Amino acid sequence: MARNKYPEETVKLIVEVATRLFTEKGYDATSLQDIINETKLSKGAIYHHFASKEEIFEVIISRIGEENTIELAKVRDNNSLNGLEKLRCIFKAALFNSNQSLMLTVTPCLLDNPRFLAMQIKQLYQIVAPKFIQPILQQGIEDGTIQTDNPRELAEAIMVLSNVWLNPLVNLADEDSMRNRCTTFNELLRGMGIFALLDDEMIDGYINFCRHNKA
Repeated sequence: MARNKYPEETVKLIVEVATRLFTEKGYDATSLQDIINETKLSKGAIYHHFASKEEIFEVIISRIGEENTIELAKVRDNNSLNGLEKLRCIFKAALFNSNQSLMLTVTPCLLDNPRFLAMQIKQLYQIVAPKFIQPILQQGIEDGTIQTDNPRELAEAIMVLSNVWLNPLVNLADEDSMRNRCTTFNELLRGMGIFALLDDEMIDGYINFCRHNKA
C-alpha cells in the first residue's frame, strides 16, 4: 500500500468532516462509519490516525482549547484593564466567542460522557485557573478591585462553578433555574470579594444556551 505523503492533510480532513457532522447531526448520532463515508477515505486510513470517534472528538476539543487560550491571554495581558475588568472580559470572551456555540453544538451531555467531563475539569485545574484566572485575581488584589486572601483556591472555585454548575452541557436547567443559578453565583462571589461578575448581558447569554440546548 502506498504511504500517505500528506498525513497532516488527512488528519485535517478527518477533523473538519467530523466537526461538520457533529454540528449537523450531534455527537451521539454520528458514527465513525459516517465520518468514513463523508471523507471518502478507507477505514484503514481513518484508523491509522484515530482509534475511535472519541479520539477525533478529543482533537477537536483540544484545538478549540488552544484557540480559546490565545483569546484568554489577550485579556490577561491587557494592561489597560484592572483585575475585575479583566475577569469580566474573560467571562464575556468565553460566553460569546464563536467557539462557544460550536462547543454547545458538537459536545454531548457531559454527565453521560464522564471521560469528556474529566478532560474539561482537568483543563480547568491545570491550565485555565492557574495560568489565567489566578494571575487576574492577583492583579485585582494589588489594584484593589478584588478582595481575597486565597487567589489560587478562588480561581479554582470560580472555574468549577462556572464550567460545571452553570454549564448547560453538564446539567441542563430551564431558563428560570439558570437565572437563579447566575444570581446565586454572583452572591457567592460577592461574599468572596468579587462584586457582580456576571452582568445582565452575560446572564442572558447563559439563558440563551439553555434555549439552544432545548431546541
